[in-house]
Amino acid sequence: MTDEFADQPALLLAHTVGPDRSADLRDRLVDAGLPADRVVAAATPAETDEHVTDADGLVVGRLPENLLDRADSLRWVQALSSGTDYLPVDDLADRGVALTNSAGVHAEPIGEQVLGYLLSFERDLHALARQQAESRWERREGGELRGKTVGIVGVGAIGTRVAELATAFGMDVWGVKRDLDSMPAVVDESRGPEDLHEVCLAADYLVLACPLTDETEGLIGGDELRLLGGDGVLVNVARGEVCDQDALVGALRSHLIRGAALDVFEEEPLPTDSRLWDLSNVIVTPHMAGSTPHKTERWSEIIAENYRRLAEGDPDGMRNRVV
Repeated sequence: MTDEFADQPALLLAHTVGPDRSADLRDRLVDAGLPADRVVAAATPAETDEHVTDADGLVVGRLPENLLDRADSLRWVQALSSGTDYLPVDDLADRGVALTNSAGVHAEPIGEQVLGYLLSFERDLHALARQQAESRWERREGGELRGKTVGIVGVGAIGTRVAELATAFGMDVWGVKRDLDSMPAVVDESRGPEDLHEVCLAADYLVLACPLTDETEGLIGGDELRLLGGDGVLVNVARGEVCDQDALVGALRSHLIRGAALDVFEEEPLPTDSRLWDLSNVIVTPHMAGSTPHKTERWSEIIAENYRRLAEGDPDGMRNRVV
């Protein structure tokens, strides 16, 4: 380590980031101006354990058990996901460790995938794909998204991008958000969480894009699905636990709702004996809506900015600060 950068924060990319991804991310961070001698990319658990005691900042895919107990100098944890429900948020807050997430990194790919779900149901593409696999020619009448209503539960970066794309297709956009003052202008109708049932009743498509919290766990159950109704489609790109999966399966099997597009599930991978696999009115994707070839470059922008904030003694100014 050179004396020139000895007073700069030490940043550790934990092995849970993944060796190839971690090496690429480290190169991008160094190219962005972070001191090479202060950025370590761990490939193995042993390397993470070796360097964590001196780390001021820690980048994680997931947080290895008991790692915090060995992180004596830790001041900041950067999550590579938007959701932080899998992290010990309260413990980090008690330790005075800042936690930042990657909100915004996945907005474009998830927004585009949601639009794909909507188009698939509106044009019956999922049913037509099954017909093709069976070499069966059967005409179907498609609909149009223009003039339909999409309700978005959770209008953060992802929900905002969904709203923008839906607006471009001429849809009417309703948004549910706790802080109505920060609702983006692209949303036509703003509602608080207490008005969720009104949104369910109005929506042709209900998109779940909210974080998993105590308040949102089980948010969508039998009552909400009944209000969504026989013409309604549920889209879940949030977390599986936001929707009562048993209630959803029942609603789908009885055609209480028209269908569902699901990228997240209560148990992942989705068990092979799950009834969701066999339902003709369901699109199942393996938690990949956030995938994009641009993920690493977007991560590096957030991490580099937050590193500089830490180095300047301004953790309150960090981007995407959770605690």
